[in-house]
Amino acid sequence: MEIHPTAIVEAGAELADGVSIGPFCTVGANVKLGPNCKLVSHVVVAGHTELGADNTVYPFAMLGGPPQHTAYKGEATRLVIGDRNTIREHATMNIGTVNGGGVTKVGSDGLFMIESHVGHDCTVGDKVILTKQATLGGHCEVGDFVIVGGLAAVHQFTRVGRHAMIGGLAAVVKDVIPYGSVWGNHAHLEGLNLVGLKRRGFSRETINTMRAAYRLLFADEGTFQERLEDTVETYASCPEVVEIIEFIRADGSRPLCLPEREV
Repeated sequence: MEIHPTAIVEAGAELADGVSIGPFCTVGANVKLGPNCKLVSHVVVAGHTELGADNTVYPFAMLGGPPQHTAYKGEATRLVIGDRNTIREHATMNIGTVNGGGVTKVGSDGLFMIESHVGHDCTVGDKVILTKQATLGGHCEVGDFVIVGGLAAVHQFTRVGRHAMIGGLAAVVKDVIPYGSVWGNHAHLEGLNLVGLKRRGFSRETINTMRAAYRLLFADEGTFQERLEDTVETYASCPEVVEIIEFIRADGSRPLCLPEREV
């Protein structure tokens, strides 16, 4: 364990083996740092915050700050971060709120670039990338392998399915299907995240099946409910298509990002 003489580690903080705390860092009394975590310098970890193993946090990041919510009254809510994340300069992640479940959860193997933000009560999956100044509002659900482009903002309570890609500057106010690609202000569905699917080793056969299902699901003919049923019937043997359908059906109260229609 290495703690720089200028760092402040409050009594009660739990530090595992191999932790490195650099110059001018502040670690609160209710913080838990897992094995081999590294705070480079000028990092603040506050509140009831827990980091797993092998996380690296860069200067001026703030983890475990209070929710940016007027209803928060100082309750002992939490921020829980997994393993092997890279959290770059000025990134912020807030603890949860009582009404939102009390915990903000961030998975493992993520990259959170400069000035990115994870709001209160968010649930963020594994291998997620938030690029420069990407923002998640409170209560967002972000699946594994999602990439959020620079300066994009995801509205509170929005769901983003696994393997989705959100383009830079997008304003996302509606749910994004798994494997989808969206951009624009306000964001609309541009198709499937084909680049991401190829990079992650999805077979050509699977991708072609998903593209055919996408064309059926978002065609102009019939009602959306009719097309949904047709897609289920036609592509029930494709797990990725089933995942998209289940995502859509899981929360009928939320609007869905749809393709932009030509006028």
